[in-house]
Amino acid sequence: MEKLLCGADLGGTKLSVGLVRRDGSLLDKETVYDHADKTEGQTVDAIGACLDSLLERRGLGKENLLGLGVGFAGHLRFKQGVVITTSNFRNFKMKNYPLRDEIQKRVGLRVVLDNDANAQGFAEYSFGAGRDFPGIIFLTISTGIGAGIILDGKVYRGMTGTAGEVGHTIVNPQSDIRCGCGNYGCLMSHACGLSLPRLVEKKLAAGMETTLPLDGANLRGTIDGRWIGRGLERNDPLCLQVVQECADYIGIGLYNLFQIFNPPAFVLGGGLLHWGDIYLGRIVDKFYALAGDMLYDDIAIRTAALGDEAGLVGAAALLLEDE
Repeated sequence: MEKLLCGADLGGTKLSVGLVRRDGSLLDKETVYDHADKTEGQTVDAIGACLDSLLERRGLGKENLLGLGVGFAGHLRFKQGVVITTSNFRNFKMKNYPLRDEIQKRVGLRVVLDNDANAQGFAEYSFGAGRDFPGIIFLTISTGIGAGIILDGKVYRGMTGTAGEVGHTIVNPQSDIRCGCGNYGCLMSHACGLSLPRLVEKKLAAGMETTLPLDGANLRGTIDGRWIGRGLERNDPLCLQVVQECADYIGIGLYNLFQIFNPPAFVLGGGLLHWGDIYLGRIVDKFYALAGDMLYDDIAIRTAALGDEAGLVGAAALLLEDE
C-alpha cells in the first residue's frame, strides 16, 4: 500500500489534520476549534490528538504515513522549524519556540513545518489552478495578505523563511493609514479584510453615504468582507468604491511581483475573492494597465481551485517537495 500524506492546517480559527492521497485528494480529516487559546505545548498535544483520532477511525497506523506537513499562521525560521512571531495564538509566549521538533516528538513522524500561505500556494501549484505551470505566485487575500512563491517546483522561502510577506510591501508612500507593522501605506492596510473598517470610515467622513445599515457605535465590528459583499449585491456606491480601490492596490501588488519574479502565472485565493468578477476584473485591468508594453509574454491570472482545503492539502503536499 502506497503511504498516505498527512497534513495539519494550524490557523487562527480552526485546527485540521487530514489524510491526503498522493493525487491531492482528501481521504479524511479531524477538525477542532478550541485551540487558539492553548499554550505551545497544548497546541502540540492537540495536533497529536487529532492525528491519533484520525488514524484510529480509519484503522491505520503511523507506518502507513509518509510524514506530517504542517501549515502555520505565523512567521517561521523554516530551516530551524521555529516560530518567530504569530498574532493568531494569544498564549504562544516563547519566541523561537521549536514547534517542528516538538510536534515531531509528539507524533513520531517526520514533520515539515511551513507558513500557511506557502502551503496553500504549493497545493495550488501541485494540484490546483497552478498545476499547468512550472511556477506560480499564489496570493491569499483575506483577513490579511500573504503569498506563496513557487519557483521551478520549489517554495521560495528567502534567507530566514519569511519570503512572501507581500502584505507589508508599501504601495502608497503618501498614505496616512498605518499598518500593524508600524509603516504607512502597506498593501495590507489598503486591501485586506482588516483594513475595510478604516477604508469605510474614511469615505463616510468624506461625505459618502451607504444604503446598508451601520452601527455607529460598533463600526469596526460591523464591517467585514461579507458586509461589503452585501453592498455589492445592492449596488451600494460606497461598497463599490471600496472594492474598486482594494482591487487597484492588489493590481499594483501583482505588478510589483511581476517585475521582480516574472512568473508564468498568478493564482489568487482567499475570502475577498467572493466579491466576484467585478473585483477580479478590476485587479486584472489594473495589472495590465501598469504592465503595458513591458509584458512581453502572456501571464495567467487565475482564481484558486482548492477552496477551503488548500491549506490542509498543501501542508501534506510539502512532504513531496524534495522528491
